[in-house]
Amino acid sequence: MPIHKSSAFTNPVEIWNDRYSQREYIFGTEPNHYLVKCQRYLKAGMSALAIADGEGRNSVWLAKQGLITSAFDISTVGIEKARKLASDENVEVDFSLADCDAWDWDSKKFDVVAAIFVQFAAPDVRKLLFANMIRSLKPGGLIVLQGYTPKQLEYKTGGPPTLSNLYTENLLRDEFSHLNIIDMSEYEMELREGSQHSGMSALIGMRSGSVYLDRISAGLSESLQV
Repeated sequence: MPIHKSSAFTNPVEIWNDRYSQREYIFGTEPNHYLVKCQRYLKAGMSALAIADGEGRNSVWLAKQGLITSAFDISTVGIEKARKLASDENVEVDFSLADCDAWDWDSKKFDVVAAIFVQFAAPDVRKLLFANMIRSLKPGGLIVLQGYTPKQLEYKTGGPPTLSNLYTENLLRDEFSHLNIIDMSEYEMELREGSQHSGMSALIGMRSGSVYLDRISAGLSESLQV
């Protein structure tokens, strides 16, 4: 999914507009499988943010679960297709044209922040993005993250070809160390997410929660239990 200032992309807006100009939804219209696994943590009326959501598959799915959903992306073409998908599915999503600098991280706090394959970001940009994700999370809220691991460079079935853009467990545990890591899963599986995520893939999924300090000694709230 698009994100600006990649070490691989010199003009990301132009590149993603071109990629999304195809008639098909290049990542499909179904939500990411790891996000779907988090369905039991989601309740109607919660607020959700989908970061760099491209053609809208994940934000539309969140809205279908009854969440009040916002999403942003740098591609005008992607957002146009995302709005069509939301209309076809009879849901409302507040789509914005923005990159990770232009998005107003302080304007609203969210119960759920989803970052699915936002890996076309150089390490310095990624560090700021992760910090902003944490900052935008409500106390008791949830971050859902999915990405590729370095082994994906062997499979070449999606994602950036740059090692430094890929995720490791140590990297994610370090960046999200002050949150409660509920799940950290590194695994391989066959992906079928449109033409761009297709084939055996090396993946990592993380689910982490922001909790009040006084909840730590008492144990996690029921909504955050594994």
